[in-house]
Amino acid sequence: MTTEHAQNQSFAGHVGYVLRANPVTMLAFAMLGFLIICAIFGPSFVPFDPLASGDQILQPPSWAHWFGTDHLGRDVFSRVIVATRLDMAISIGAVALSFVAGSILGCAAGFWGGWWDAVISRGLDMIMAFPLFVLAMGIVAALGNTVENVIYATAVINTPFYARVVRAEVNIRREAGFVQAAKLAGNSDLRVVALHIFPNALPPMMVQVSLNMGWAVLNAAGLSFIGLGVRPPTPEWGIMVAEGANYIISGEWWLAVFPGLWLMFAVFTFNLLGDGLRDIVDPRQRR
Repeated sequence: MTTEHAQNQSFAGHVGYVLRANPVTMLAFAMLGFLIICAIFGPSFVPFDPLASGDQILQPPSWAHWFGTDHLGRDVFSRVIVATRLDMAISIGAVALSFVAGSILGCAAGFWGGWWDAVISRGLDMIMAFPLFVLAMGIVAALGNTVENVIYATAVINTPFYARVVRAEVNIRREAGFVQAAKLAGNSDLRVVALHIFPNALPPMMVQVSLNMGWAVLNAAGLSFIGLGVRPPTPEWGIMVAEGANYIISGEWWLAVFPGLWLMFAVFTFNLLGDGLRDIVDPRQRR
């Protein structure tokens, strides 16, 4: 058995142990798996074309249309399922960009300090000085309401969270004994930061990732709700809630309720993932 194979088996066993030890984490991963399946395979298996209009306008939920139909006769269930791919892509893309940018900035500020720390910290303070959703609105309004710009805007407002967490963790450990030993062994500063210090910052960052995934979904839906996000007729939860809000008073509650519930389900799933992701990546939790 090779060393790499043994490490893979050890990591898989550790993941299994974390899931068995925490039923809430297992439930969260099951819910995440369900969302991923909907995102990947949902558009191929929905019963109706999410963009196709029909004659059955504003029909309540039934066996034919599980979530009812909207004002153009489109099947709400099909649109909700298809929208999962877009909202998940926005969330994952924004969090990935902010994770990478925040990690680099935080490591530079925490390890080298000095003017690096001063410049980066003041830049992050400038971002945090604005109400974050208002800042995202301004970025999208300036660049144009496209999916890419929604991702960039969400990444910008999330970057300070990761940078501050990494800066604190790196700053605490840069003088630790294992860091000094790595330097004496001939490792460069970049190698020491990347391989010896940064992995210890991952556990708290995983909690931040799960929270930011939910926030990114809400941010994208909020921008679409006010007309600055994804453009109709593209299926997206925020757009569907905005369109359905016009019909709640007249009794067509399903137009806003079902997309809103799906959005709530996604955010709830990401919020539950935090502790499990932290335990999985924490070196101290390895058995």
